[in-house]
Amino acid sequence: MTTTFFLIRHAAHDNVGSYLAGRMDGVRLGDAGKAQAAQLGGRMAREPIVAILCSPRERTRETALPIALACGVGDIAICAELDEIDFGDWSGKTFDELNGDASWRAWNDQRQEARTPSGETMQDVQQRIVSLMAAVRERHQNQCVALVSHADVIKVAVCTVLGLPAGDCFRFDIDPASITTIVSGDWGAKLIRLNEVA
Repeated sequence: MTTTFFLIRHAAHDNVGSYLAGRMDGVRLGDAGKAQAAQLGGRMAREPIVAILCSPRERTRETALPIALACGVGDIAICAELDEIDFGDWSGKTFDELNGDASWRAWNDQRQEARTPSGETMQDVQQRIVSLMAAVRERHQNQCVALVSHADVIKVAVCTVLGLPAGDCFRFDIDPASITTIVSGDWGAKLIRLNEVA
């Protein structure tokens, strides 16, 4: 009994890469991101998706909708476990601003132990995504499920599958509108495809 997970990073918002969006409200897809989401819908229509779970953020919901329409999935389940890391006061700051903050540098240098201003660690993120995937696997055995989330959440899921410390998440990329495929069963899990761009 296995479950195939398609871990999908949201498509690009207009200023992706220039500031830390975190859990800010109102961060939506721009025209380029909407085009990426439409492409994702076309790509995922080739897969027998039975369920779509999504982070609460606007940009993930806007990414999930074309996939749901293309795959004929009626409802998108909003899951807090797929939410972006809670970056607290860092949210909305540019990366230039953040690079001058010693606590931001510590977070990036010591992801295993460091906490964001809200108190979340990468181990907290790991626990929530791994627990969610285990629960989904129980409900959707021998089926395919799409999880629409954020780069670091997907990265820590991949680190878990590969047996890497969460701090090794910088050793690979998860691009906007990318698909990472993981198969999970009673025997464990394996990475099938990393960072596929539709």
